[in-house]
Amino acid sequence: MLPGALRVPIVQAPLAGGASTPELTAAVGRAGAFGFVAAGYRTPDALSDDIRATRELADEPFGVNVFVPGHATERMGYQRYIEALRDEAGRQGVALGEPRFEDDAWDAKLALLEDDPVAAVSFTFGCPPADAVARLQAAGSSVWVTVTDVDEAQRAAEAGADALIVQGIEAGGHRASFVDAEGAGDYGLLALLQLVGAHVELPLVASGGALAAVLAAGAQAAQIGTAFMRCPEAGTAPAHRAALAADTPTGLTRAFTGRQARGIVNRFMRDHSADAPPAYPEIHHVTAPLRAAGRASGDADMINLWAGQAHELAQDAPAAEVVAALAAGASKRLEAARRALADH
Repeated sequence: MLPGALRVPIVQAPLAGGASTPELTAAVGRAGAFGFVAAGYRTPDALSDDIRATRELADEPFGVNVFVPGHATERMGYQRYIEALRDEAGRQGVALGEPRFEDDAWDAKLALLEDDPVAAVSFTFGCPPADAVARLQAAGSSVWVTVTDVDEAQRAAEAGADALIVQGIEAGGHRASFVDAEGAGDYGLLALLQLVGAHVELPLVASGGALAAVLAAGAQAAQIGTAFMRCPEAGTAPAHRAALAADTPTGLTRAFTGRQARGIVNRFMRDHSADAPPAYPEIHHVTAPLRAAGRASGDADMINLWAGQAHELAQDAPAAEVVAALAAGASKRLEAARRALADH
């Protein structure tokens, strides 16, 4: 089920890796939508601080998104790519990061969320074990799983998920596929909503599409990320904010992290996407110093500019105004559709 306090059918995407802040999550909640805190890339202590800060800023329910750990990749599978990046590191005056596999403190974060439960816990990059789902539900949290095809949706339902976040190929940021394989989950959102809805009887939250369209297609809410990334409450880097306002197309790449993600096309993507192997989080750690240098210097060609296909529509406005505008626009479009149907 979805939290009962979801007054506006909008869920703020977690936006792990910089844009996520307690201020953004709280502002979205105060506006009547549902915010998420990103656990990804945060230590358990930092996550605990983010949860506490969000509660201090707003007395509204919110969720936490957790990365499901995958499997280590043999170094021979990505060593050639590391060598190809050494010239980039030399130009930036930094050393490449050390590749390593880690589980993003999986056990510690689950323990934290059991001891200090939030309204919802969502999962990305895989399906949590049924016992983890049951423990979080026993603590009082609704459990959502992000899926990109029907098989993943069925597996999540079998694990006991309360709701599914259905991610279309249009969505920005990392693909949530359980396995990062070529072609995995390459469905347009509206088609995927219909397919998942035909096979699984769970509430659906749609990621990657317009609010009115996904509500009409059967979703209970839309998960929206890019539209919030230019808000003053977001932690988005200045160069990233500027790129969001332009009309540069997006593409899928593994170049920055070793896992497919949609971002605004830049030089780094053009130069390295063809050679980038599936090796997450190893490549994420390798390129971390390059990305940090790009953010520090304002060089958008060195930053992972995660964004959905319609990123140029994102507005530089407070989160409450973004929520209100999205809701009003969807209401207008749905009313127009209702009238069109009534005329026939």
